[in-house]
Amino acid sequence: MTIDDTPRIQFATAEDGVRIAYTTAGDGPPLVMTPGWVTHQEFEWQGPSGKFNRRLAQHHRLILYDGRGTGLSDRSVADVSLRERAKDLAAVIEHLGLERVTLYGVSQSSAAALYYAAEHPDRIERLILYSPFCHSFLEKGDEAGRDALGRALIGLIRAEWGVGAKTTLGFIHPDADKEEEQETLRYLRQSSSGEIAARILEEGMFDTDVREHVTRIQAPALVLHRRQDNAVPLEAGREVASLLPNARFLPLEGDHHLQFYGDTEAILHAVEDFLDVDRVSGPAAVTAAAFHQATAGLPVTILFTDMEGSTELTSRLGDSPAQELLRDHNAIVREALANQGGTEIKHTGDGIMASFQSASLALQSAIEMQRAFAERNEARPDATVRVRIGLNAGEPVREQDDLFGTSVQLARRICDRAEPEQILASNVVRELVAGKGFLFAEQAETELRGFEDPVRLFQVRWSV
Repeated sequence: MTIDDTPRIQFATAEDGVRIAYTTAGDGPPLVMTPGWVTHQEFEWQGPSGKFNRRLAQHHRLILYDGRGTGLSDRSVADVSLRERAKDLAAVIEHLGLERVTLYGVSQSSAAALYYAAEHPDRIERLILYSPFCHSFLEKGDEAGRDALGRALIGLIRAEWGVGAKTTLGFIHPDADKEEEQETLRYLRQSSSGEIAARILEEGMFDTDVREHVTRIQAPALVLHRRQDNAVPLEAGREVASLLPNARFLPLEGDHHLQFYGDTEAILHAVEDFLDVDRVSGPAAVTAAAFHQATAGLPVTILFTDMEGSTELTSRLGDSPAQELLRDHNAIVREALANQGGTEIKHTGDGIMASFQSASLALQSAIEMQRAFAERNEARPDATVRVRIGLNAGEPVREQDDLFGTSVQLARRICDRAEPEQILASNVVRELVAGKGFLFAEQAETELRGFEDPVRLFQVRWSV
């Protein structure tokens, strides 16, 4: 994920004049996610958090924002208490003219989300809470001495934010490798000052109580909490669920506090089920983890897309117009993947890598993409999006939610060789769909970078 994939950053103004930075992605019913502890919209859409957010945006209009004192929102603020932070949420909802939303409250902002939901019941369609609490989860004199540790951590964050931020990693991301540690620390330091981070954390640990508000919330609610969460104990989430009149409590395995690390699929599946996302109609797109499990040991078809001249587009049009074209590309590709049962593996900056259980579905999806791009370009000849598509089939190496190996590399090289508005496929793909009505035109044998022998490629006819 690159900075070019960040949705347009916009601003809303809270009732007390504080400017709140927010971003939106996707289409569909509005899903507003509160910040967890501290956030920064410039970086929220990169890396694992970006992948997590974009999955939610596949079926909803996902709205994220930086709370006051953090990220790109106004930093010079005197009060970052939960009631003031609830004003940030209200500002974004009002600014966007949203009548009813699904509210997704995360960790340190969960109490502010609960407070807002109780005060604005007419605005809440459904409520999702991850690692929540409704009153202080550390108390003086607890048997484990967690209160003393909490006070010490807050003092360290205030005194030396860099060291304090690093100390929190043991609670929020316990198995971070060196690269993840560096990225997380960079994110935290750029998202907030130590003083603001300490004040938000201190209130959550010692000075929060919205229990009387929680009992007033009638909206259907889903409460998610990992059993071994070291930052906010499971008991805190269980208490929230017990007080909500219409809640389902779902304990999850794992010890990661950050929802986009660890078993993210368990969270995403629970959220999608709660929001009635239809993952199987159509055939709809499946998740990478489910795809790998279902296709273990079986050949798969790999598809790459690549936008023509994205760097030149940015130079010629400017960042914002070029970003709009990339969003058009992403929307068309993802819709075609969903319609044909494709699985988005990752965004490559200028394109998307996807997998299919069937070569026929992969080709149908590629054809659907090119036809959709052609229709879009006919309507907007002043801002065309021309895309290369390459396909290959094989048995890639599966690792976590990604695919590797020769079959993937060949698919990438085939895409690179394609002309804009062209679909190129390997001979393996052509043979897999023999007799199924696809039209191919054989190209001359082609030498591809990284492969010793020439490769037979076939152009797929897609124009009507």
